[in-house]
Amino acid sequence: MAVRRAGLFTRLILCAHRRSRVQRPVLRLLSCPGTVAEGLRRDEPLSGSAETGSEEKTPEKKFFEVQNERRDQAQRTVLIHCPNKISEKKFLKYLSQYGPINNHFFYESFGLYAVVEFCQKESISSLQNGTHTPSAGMEAAIPFRSRFFNLKFKNPSHQASEPAAIQFSNQLPPSSRKLFDLLCCAKSVDDQLNTLLKEFEVTEENTKLRYLTCSLIEDIAAAYFPDCTVRPFGSSVNTFGKLGCDLDMFLDLGETGKPSTDKTLGNFLMEFQMKSVPSERIATQKILSVIGECLDHFGPGCVGVQKILNARCPLVRFSHQPSGFQCDLTTNNRIALKSSELLYIYGSLDSRVRALVFSIRSWARAHSLTSSIPGAWITNFSLTMMVIFFLQRRSPPILPTLDLLKTLADAEDKCMIEGNNCTFVRDLNRIHPSGNTETLELLLKEFFEYFGNFAFNKYSLNIRQGKEQNKPDSSPLYIQNPFETSLNISKNVSQSQLQKFVDLARESAWILQQEDQGPQSPSNHQPWGLAALLLPSRVSTKSLAKKKSKKAASERVKNLLESIKKNRTENLTST
Repeated sequence: MAVRRAGLFTRLILCAHRRSRVQRPVLRLLSCPGTVAEGLRRDEPLSGSAETGSEEKTPEKKFFEVQNERRDQAQRTVLIHCPNKISEKKFLKYLSQYGPINNHFFYESFGLYAVVEFCQKESISSLQNGTHTPSAGMEAAIPFRSRFFNLKFKNPSHQASEPAAIQFSNQLPPSSRKLFDLLCCAKSVDDQLNTLLKEFEVTEENTKLRYLTCSLIEDIAAAYFPDCTVRPFGSSVNTFGKLGCDLDMFLDLGETGKPSTDKTLGNFLMEFQMKSVPSERIATQKILSVIGECLDHFGPGCVGVQKILNARCPLVRFSHQPSGFQCDLTTNNRIALKSSELLYIYGSLDSRVRALVFSIRSWARAHSLTSSIPGAWITNFSLTMMVIFFLQRRSPPILPTLDLLKTLADAEDKCMIEGNNCTFVRDLNRIHPSGNTETLELLLKEFFEYFGNFAFNKYSLNIRQGKEQNKPDSSPLYIQNPFETSLNISKNVSQSQLQKFVDLARESAWILQQEDQGPQSPSNHQPWGLAALLLPSRVSTKSLAKKKSKKAASERVKNLLESIKKNRTENLTST
């Protein structure tokens, strides 16, 4: 099989020094002492990534603390559309007149953009006061003062000859060719998985851009709901997001509608005068409908706005053109935010978790097991839950069960959402690290062997208890929702897609097993390890040939039936 696949990569140049030329996006920092950005930069590792199975310093900050700090950072940040040829030095000098700058970076997306974080929020007001309303010529500009600006040269002819000396921050994952080059240059399978993680994970700059985008949308929503917040959730914050992934947003209206616990003097209770609707769902639909209209008509850079209000979870979908993000905005979706926090904890507990999840997702995407189009495919969320379940089943366990995290919770951690118990410990320092030292290579092979032989026809997966349970219904794949325990997060998966997953898992386990018997050398110009798993498989080829054969057979049967029908009609006519 290795020989058959080698033809696809005869031109691969395996040179280790090429990896040294692959640079991470550079973030220029003009530091303000004591700021969040300075602390984040100080905590960054000097180089490389943690070795598989090695001890990592457990993050001290809780999920909500990170979110609040990132939000505060975003509120001091502006987005500027810049001319193509601009001097970075002059650009920073110009902006510094409005206040000291904490950090900045440039990126490309339908033009050149700069993300600039000031040290004080007041600097943004100063910048807005010094900004002009555009002259739209025959068109009329809608006077919405946002933190998204357009910078122009006063005299373009004097600036056109100045060379652009700007380094861009990368906002997209590497190409397939570059990824295969990097994987084939790796020293081991463990190194391959860590390399893939480094190339695909959301960068510091991309994270800042995501929080800034949410903050810009929050400014628009605040016109109607002054106390609201717009928070990212899902892949953007749960440590499992990859470059280029969608941006899921949660419109949090705070304590609206909840009784105040403040004790006030006197015999009176003051309430806001509000309109009422028959149900909370209708209220959600009306709120999102209005916000969708605002984004469509007044939101700079918001295009392709769709109001999908009759879905199980109503949402507004749009593209934020300056950032390049596809965005989904929902409200009344606190369980999704809690799920993000749970995955954040699992992804932060052990360095192997994220590396394994990213590799399994890439493997699934390479074999069309997952799709960006809704349908009968396995989702990335389901795959992540399968990896977590698998790591809970190791001996000793690499990840704790959700029930164990619940027992570690204190009074501050207690959380009930819509009647669902969403309680678990939120302080990472209170969770004991695993004593398991298995390599990523072993875990990858064991994952494929485990699920290649799993009795999906009998059992469901339950990360609350970390063990198989009898399936409550006949769904081909049953993965219990960790919080809404009566729901199956993989209910959409068809039997044929599940069988394809099983077949590919078995084939991948066999490939890794063959390499154990005769390990590949990185100098033989053949894809090996994880790179070999990302190649087209014989399973998918056979499946495609089978489909074509079935289609041809059905066409022959159809033609035969039409011929019989035609002959019968002719006989009746002649009679």
